[in-house]
Amino acid sequence: MPTISMFYGIIIRMYYFDNQQHHLPHIHVHFQGDEAIIEIPTGQLLQGKLPKPKQKLVDAWIEIHKDELMADWELAVNGESVFKIDPLK
Repeated sequence: MPTISMFYGIIIRMYYFDNQQHHLPHIHVHFQGDEAIIEIPTGQLLQGKLPKPKQKLVDAWIEIHKDELMADWELAVNGESVFKIDPLK
């Protein structure tokens, strides 16, 4: 489960071959004890929860890096190495 970005205590991961359970391009977000799975194209929360302020930061980051995230998703579902993505600044 490679970490593709970290910012403001938030860790973003993308798992290899992880298209069975959710069937949608998504990321796994970790912040302290909270975890969430968020769909990439829409930013919709698929599972879990994050504190509202952190959710807003992740939403902004997804919007900025949507193309890079989709490219990483294609690599990950094919079992290839994903690229790091710049953190939110």
